[in-house]
Amino acid sequence: MKVLIVHAHNEPRSFNSALKDCAVEQLSGAGHEVQVSDLHAMDWNPVASAADFGCRANPDYLVYALEQRHNYEAGTLAADIAAEIAKVQWCDLLILNFPLYWFSMPAILKGWIDRVMISGVFYGGKRIYDRGGMCGKRALVALTLGGREHMFGPQAIHGEIHTLLRPLLQGSLGYCGFAVLPPFIGYHVPYVSTEARGQILADYRRHLDTLDNLEPLRFPSLGDYDDRLMPLAR
Repeated sequence: MKVLIVHAHNEPRSFNSALKDCAVEQLSGAGHEVQVSDLHAMDWNPVASAADFGCRANPDYLVYALEQRHNYEAGTLAADIAAEIAKVQWCDLLILNFPLYWFSMPAILKGWIDRVMISGVFYGGKRIYDRGGMCGKRALVALTLGGREHMFGPQAIHGEIHTLLRPLLQGSLGYCGFAVLPPFIGYHVPYVSTEARGQILADYRRHLDTLDNLEPLRFPSLGDYDDRLMPLAR
């Protein structure tokens, strides 16, 4: 299996970095090929702009998604974007590794999604969900947060963790056709003991060892919708 880990943490000695290193060691040790895009080490630019395009289909008005398509076909995307697209096309499993900021991902990772998961390759028209451009690939989210596990759930103060993560799990990964595996979450990480952190790493190793047994999350199937993407009568 070919694995791409996109790592988004600004401290190399962080626990998120330990999770990234754990995944590299565990997956490589199992015989898989692993690449890492360490966004802070790469000084990744998260800002989507006209500078991403070497030529413009419309030089007078920027429609970012349309220029993504045009420049991909013309081979004139910015070099950093083209390199990351090639990595995702290479991999069988994409792992996004990050700390939760304000119920969301860090800006640098959101900017990676904005610039890399381009229209015409990852999605486009009705090439979404189970017909998306990334069908046949899997994705895993590995994240840490400060809250305790009991703070997330149907009646918990923060609500369901999958609802909180829906923009990423469904709106980005699932939308583009990835089979999205259940996320791995390290709870209360800034405040737990060294022993507790060791247990989280051990749990992550087990999660990685059982990837083939994990049931992907359920998202819409286009077979259940008509040409206007209205639900079919049942």
